[in-house]
Amino acid sequence: MNLLFFAFKFVHYSVCIGLIFVVLLQAGKSGGMSGIFGGGGGSDQIFNAPSGMAFIKKLTIVMACIFLFTSLMLTKLSINMSMMSIVNQLSNIPVSAPVEPVGK
Repeated sequence: MNLLFFAFKFVHYSVCIGLIFVVLLQAGKSGGMSGIFGGGGGSDQIFNAPSGMAFIKKLTIVMACIFLFTSLMLTKLSINMSMMSIVNQLSNIPVSAPVEPVGK
């Protein structure tokens, strides 16, 4: 179980780094901030859909699905590994009764 957890962790971290690079490699549809305020090629750009998905977009979708799957599996495996908090260990510390002051 421990080996499976660390294998998913390795895949998850690799996909995270890869997903960052794949998203940064994609070209934007509008001209950045100028596209928000009406610049960047006119209003007919909104209605022009691309004819097909590029390889980089398909790769982004696949990597996002792998990221989602590994996130769910890491959550499931971490629950099953019974990871304890330090607060759970506080109940094992012996506590003595308070001592009365001698001067009364």
